[in-house]
Amino acid sequence: MSGLRARTSSFQDLMTGVTTAPEPRARFESEGVPANEESRRELMWTLMSSYLPRDVNSIERYIVNHIEYTLARTRYNFDSYAAYQATAYSVRDRLIESFNDTQQWFDQKDPKRIYYLSLEFLMGRTLHNALSNLGLKDKYTDALKNLGFKLEDMYDMEKDAALGNGGLGRLAACFMDSLATHNYPGWGYGIRYKYGMFAQKIVDGFQVETPDIWLTNGNPWEIQRLDVVYPVRFYGSVSNIRGKQVWEGGEIVDAVAYDNPIPGYDTYNTNNIRLWSGKPAKEFDLASFNEGDYIRAIEAKQRSEDISAVLYPNDNTEAGKELRLRQQFFFVSATLQDVIRRFKGETGGKKHNWNDFPEKVAVQLNDTHPTLGISELMRQLMDLEGMGWEEAWKIVYNTFGYTNHTVMPEALEKWSVPLMSHLLPRHIQIIFEINYRFLQAVEKKWPGDWNRLAKMSIIEESSPKMVRMAVLAVVGSHAVNGVAAIHSELVKTNLFPEFVQFYGASKFSNKTNGVTPRRWLLQCNPALATIISKWLGSTQWVANLGQLSGLKKFADNADLQKEFSDAKRENKERLANLIFKMNGVKVRPDALFDVQVKRIHEYKRQLLNILQVIHRYNRIKRASLQERSRMQPRVCIFGGKAAPGYWAAKMIIRLITGVGKVVNDDKDVGDLLKVVFLANYNVSLAEVIIPANDISEHISTAGTEASGTSNMKFVLNGGLIVGTMDGANIEIREEVGDRNIFIFGCLTPEVEGLRHKMRFDRPKLDPRMDEVLTQISAGKYGPADKFQFLVDNLRNGGDTYLLGHDFPSYVAAQDEVDKCFQNRTDWVKRT
Repeated sequence: MSGLRARTSSFQDLMTGVTTAPEPRARFESEGVPANEESRRELMWTLMSSYLPRDVNSIERYIVNHIEYTLARTRYNFDSYAAYQATAYSVRDRLIESFNDTQQWFDQKDPKRIYYLSLEFLMGRTLHNALSNLGLKDKYTDALKNLGFKLEDMYDMEKDAALGNGGLGRLAACFMDSLATHNYPGWGYGIRYKYGMFAQKIVDGFQVETPDIWLTNGNPWEIQRLDVVYPVRFYGSVSNIRGKQVWEGGEIVDAVAYDNPIPGYDTYNTNNIRLWSGKPAKEFDLASFNEGDYIRAIEAKQRSEDISAVLYPNDNTEAGKELRLRQQFFFVSATLQDVIRRFKGETGGKKHNWNDFPEKVAVQLNDTHPTLGISELMRQLMDLEGMGWEEAWKIVYNTFGYTNHTVMPEALEKWSVPLMSHLLPRHIQIIFEINYRFLQAVEKKWPGDWNRLAKMSIIEESSPKMVRMAVLAVVGSHAVNGVAAIHSELVKTNLFPEFVQFYGASKFSNKTNGVTPRRWLLQCNPALATIISKWLGSTQWVANLGQLSGLKKFADNADLQKEFSDAKRENKERLANLIFKMNGVKVRPDALFDVQVKRIHEYKRQLLNILQVIHRYNRIKRASLQERSRMQPRVCIFGGKAAPGYWAAKMIIRLITGVGKVVNDDKDVGDLLKVVFLANYNVSLAEVIIPANDISEHISTAGTEASGTSNMKFVLNGGLIVGTMDGANIEIREEVGDRNIFIFGCLTPEVEGLRHKMRFDRPKLDPRMDEVLTQISAGKYGPADKFQFLVDNLRNGGDTYLLGHDFPSYVAAQDEVDKCFQNRTDWVKRT
């Protein structure tokens, strides 16, 4: 095998029926193999020299084989869910073939490998994505039809994997798809959560959290690796034995690997996300059980499994904080043990030297959650491999990279020194030593600058002392990046200016976030994807999004405009049906679909949006029949979860649902305005909502959103943005031009001045906003006592996110949207 060649020359032919011969698999030669072993290898090659055939009849046979042999069901009588499971297993077989060959190929070539550490991977459903990337959708459609099932029904049988919550996890998932598609040797590492953060229900207008139980019926996509298990120690004590630090005692939890193959699009390359599940090192305490102490007999098992039980356990209690820290160390320790094992193994016919580690291993920290990896790698290199400090630190520093995702101080992780000393006694020693040596270097450069030392210290001198994880990540990484141009600049100027002065600006860079067009256009919007491929004359844009610029020359073409409008109408009808199914509200597909779906947070300003919606409702109510006839009908669509302990965010949801009830029940308003909140927003729901958008709302206060990626997904699917000059909106504006985005609000340099002024001079609210707040206080949209603190903040100088200041320009931007949307031909050109 000369390389990880693209599949195009082979599987595209197979898709179109040019040939039905199975593709030959890669053959890997090994030097110095004994004669008896060589004959065995020849037999193994002969037995599996070809990939599984891709014709419809073979696919049918493999599905039915799994019905009988994997599920032990009769092939004459099985239900839809069994059909989904068998279909998934048959697709997984194909992923495993490519996965194994990919790993052998990279083992032989020995390139530098990328390891992406993330506490979240918001993957969405796998079946549709895998078939799309493998080029087998049409063949599986026909095979299942012959067996009496619809492929679309199989998609709906799959539950979204509850391995992430928001943009952080979705970015990680997009990265993994792109790494595989572009033939990089990249693995993701995280935790196999038994339960997601929570499943959201709306009861009497309030968010109610219920368990997100996604593994009830198993997960056919994962591969349990009972042969890949690493011990992870907690608690205990550190002793100095003959000059060597020995961490012993405490509690040991086994980390068991679960692999999830990630196929690239139109390539053999299949990477992996390895997730860790906590298991007890000692399964059962028989002595305690025999003594009648049944609780103690299973206590270790329960504590071990708690580590991988829930995504983001509530950390409002000390026990919750400890569990979160256990999770973070658990997955980085197991991951680094796995990485070191792979590095120490023979690859490319040779063993590595430790000096080669940073040349063969790149570890990327997705936010601060995996930052303990810096101290853990130091521990493994010094305590287990016998290195001195300087040698180990050089390796660690050149191995790690850190991606920062926020400049909001309250979102930067800190852990108390007492907690870390109790849970990870060896690591707190190492962190203090890192800090001591680093501050010595700072003191040498700026003698006597105690204020600077305090700002740059990894240890915050508070009560109790705290470990500042973002500072540890910066000090322990050779590269630090932000995720949008403005955010990366704020990282340098607002968050870490002293570190830029110390290390130099070259250590800090920008890597604007992105999204995969495979899931977020090809898969979720086949109608638009087909049109794009037709007008560009190829499907190459799926792996090279820059080719979409070739559509510009057709912008005035009436045929393209009609095809685009028809595709948008199809997507809006699909969403309208889903809204009726979920909420019982009928909406007009020809109305303007206005969408804001994302995590509920005050800085994301869903509150500003719903205040503007109430103002729109007031205008409709005051308008004459003739004025109403000229108004643009609009459907305002909200979605997103609020953290269980975040009261303000939960009350914003309650206000949105309250406004929806009043507006949707008002026959006087009719179809001019509808307001819906779609519960339990996740990837699968997004795949229906995003293709149907006309406009989407990305309206965070300037300087608060790191990047955002949903804005990219909405624009990619033919929508326009209403937004502030924040995050990736700025770069999108540069690409699409001022005419094709609706910008409003203050700019980042103005924010602190406006906040400062508000503290001493109570703001004068726009009369339209004042009217809206008065109605909320009067209980028009729900229990006034629940909303009053929101109103008081806006009236009395607590408007941290400057809703009052931006409200007038926001309303003006929405008026401009209405005006532009009524010229449909021009609107299509803009999109």
